[in-house]
Amino acid sequence: MLNNLLTLMLWSLLVGIATVVPAQTQPDTVDAPQAQEVETTAAAKEAVESLLNQADQALARGWLVTPTDRSAMDLYRAALDLDPDNPEVRSGLQAVFQATLEASLLLADELDFDAAESLLERAQTIDDSDGSLLTARDQIQALREEYLNRAEEQVRALIGTGDYYGAEDQITELIAIGLPRERLRALRRELTYARVYGSFRPGQTMRDPLGGDPEQLGPTLVVIPSGQFMMGSPDSENGRADHEGPRHRVVMPQGFALAKTETTVAEFRAFVDASDYTTDAEQLGWSRVYEVRTGRMSRRSGIHWRHDYLGRDASPELPVVHVSWRDAQAYVQWLAERTGLDYRLPTEAEFEFALRAGSQSKYWWGSDTPAEAIENLTGESDLSPNGSQWSVAFPRYDDGFWGPAPVASYPTSPFGLHDMAGNVMEWVEDCWHDSFVRAPTDGSAWVNRGCPERVIRGGSWSSTPEMARSAYRLAGRETATDMRVGFRVARDL
Repeated sequence: MLNNLLTLMLWSLLVGIATVVPAQTQPDTVDAPQAQEVETTAAAKEAVESLLNQADQALARGWLVTPTDRSAMDLYRAALDLDPDNPEVRSGLQAVFQATLEASLLLADELDFDAAESLLERAQTIDDSDGSLLTARDQIQALREEYLNRAEEQVRALIGTGDYYGAEDQITELIAIGLPRERLRALRRELTYARVYGSFRPGQTMRDPLGGDPEQLGPTLVVIPSGQFMMGSPDSENGRADHEGPRHRVVMPQGFALAKTETTVAEFRAFVDASDYTTDAEQLGWSRVYEVRTGRMSRRSGIHWRHDYLGRDASPELPVVHVSWRDAQAYVQWLAERTGLDYRLPTEAEFEFALRAGSQSKYWWGSDTPAEAIENLTGESDLSPNGSQWSVAFPRYDDGFWGPAPVASYPTSPFGLHDMAGNVMEWVEDCWHDSFVRAPTDGSAWVNRGCPERVIRGGSWSSTPEMARSAYRLAGRETATDMRVGFRVARDL
């Protein structure tokens, strides 16, 4: 288009000259080719002047590199093609070059980095003998990096305050501005983790202060990862009961925190002392204990949370027993009030998910007797206080305890938890249902208003191998207590 423009301008000028000077008045002494050359030179000079005038006007208007063929850069270049040594033309092009650099920096200040880079690319075709283009590009890159760093910090701040939608919007803006792919992936990973785990990471442990005193801490919690598993037992599993099915897939979309151990006597005592709470066993005046002489459970008056499985004073590090579902609820509500956090009992699905710890076998450690003492189970080598042995037990197994052991006496499971399949059975949030038909598939509690019974999960020190299975479940009245059942707490993240 520029060539066409130059051709037309030259042609019009030549026609004009021919019109002004009639052929019959030209002196006979001037050679015809020589006259034509003079006319062409004059026309070219006039064309350059016209282009310079138009270019100066375009520069004044700010038409630096656009619109095409009418921009200052295009017009100065057209003049330069006609007169390569014209100092005014070269000065004009240099002015365009400097103005373009300044405009690109202004665009970068306004965060329009793509437009700034586009201007620089056009300016690159003019001249960069003094390196100013490279300097401008470095300045723009520094502005971009400064903005990206600041925006990344803003995303992380939004994530930290729980504004996940705001963080997602900010990440979208960073995509448009050109945040490198690896940094985008890292931000999205942080956002995903925050949505699932809050500010924590799977396997992380923590303790929450109980009120204003930083020395008073709640139970140790472990962050349980999100995931999915098959809940219940397959039809082929030995010892299976009908209420363990139908087996169904449960997807745990959110991570949660679960107490590393069962609630101890010492932890429960702190609650009772602070709240003056009276347990169900204290109100009823009795609970069930283990009778060494007969090897059976029996009802005994005056037994409550301060006692062990035999009815003696309980050691502080033992799991608290003789507590009802209502007692466990009172404890988690007290924790929630003291910490301001969402403490609760685990759901049945959460408990089985955490107990299985990624396994789908009969037990979390496999399908047979453990190779070492990893849980307080009924072992073939266990001896009662009077020397009795279990009639049904894990063969070739000895964990060193007949009744409950102090919490954390054995190694943790793959999820970092102690005593999930042994020691004491545990209350969970759910109402009892005699099958999993219509059970939730998202890990939430299955609760019906006014349900008379709650679910008990996990094995105990007195559970047979069939009762220690990961899918085993039991029903209990909300006020029921005995020497085999305790609980552990959960918390939302």
